[in-house]
Amino acid sequence: MVTPDAQSWLDRGSFITDGGLETTLIFHNGFELPFFAAFTLLDSDEGQAALRAYYRTYVEVGREQGVGVILDTPTWRASSDWGAKLGYSIDDLERVQRDAVGLLREIREESGDRGLPILISGQLGPRGDGYDPRELLSPEEAEKYHSPQIASFAAAGADLVTVLTMTHAGEAIGVCRAARTVGMPLVVSFTVETDGRLPSGQSLGDAIQDVDAATSSAPAYFMVNCAHPTHFEEELRAASGEAWLGRVVGIRANASTLSHAELDEAVELDDGDPADLGARYQELVALLPNLRVVGGCCGTDHRHVAAVGKALSSRA
Repeated sequence: MVTPDAQSWLDRGSFITDGGLETTLIFHNGFELPFFAAFTLLDSDEGQAALRAYYRTYVEVGREQGVGVILDTPTWRASSDWGAKLGYSIDDLERVQRDAVGLLREIREESGDRGLPILISGQLGPRGDGYDPRELLSPEEAEKYHSPQIASFAAAGADLVTVLTMTHAGEAIGVCRAARTVGMPLVVSFTVETDGRLPSGQSLGDAIQDVDAATSSAPAYFMVNCAHPTHFEEELRAASGEAWLGRVVGIRANASTLSHAELDEAVELDDGDPADLGARYQELVALLPNLRVVGGCCGTDHRHVAAVGKALSSRA
């Protein structure tokens, strides 16, 4: 098993991530996840078994494709505001982060030494709604809010931290500050609407540049998640040659072309077409010179991730 310094691998390796954890658990496994909170499954044998099976599938995809794997903890909702809605105290949440990292460390250990890196990422999400930023946090507010979760990941031995579904630059800047305080490599992932802009209305390029300017380019890299490639590929194409494109190293797209509002109302799974998604990632490879981390988000599973992983080979 290869587990060297995370930053060195992030700087030079190609990786797959997992897919749509919550949608897989809900639509394929039949779990109920109040507030889309998968971390509650850590508190039952049945839930832990489902999580183990889920993550092992992606380790196997990485092995088959000969690329590294980044496994994100199931803790997108395991911050204090969301935890309180589910009856979890601050101490409970600290245990959750520790248990989540521990589960993924066990999966990494059992995978054996196959010459491929498996990095464990402590995952966090926005303080508010990942689709509707009714309250835009200041960097100071965001740093204070997210610091406990990030510190717990560091203490538990995560290799890096990834914040998914950021809706505005201010909160992302605060997360960067919190991660820097405890010396954790950080990945910042923004989501966009069908027009390619963040839910706050800011352009993706401006958001990335604002975060880099405010933090001395603290993130290891940026990603886009929870949007279909058709929602943002024109934005990328229009920015051809701009420096900020080089900072977009990862994509975790949705299987569905539905808008966020439509996904919120959906009662059936829209898993799109894995082959078509893979083809669209090939187009993204041509638009993003440094793209080397690919995975999925809502509606995707191991089939989609296998398809988009193969897209990276088109660069060679």
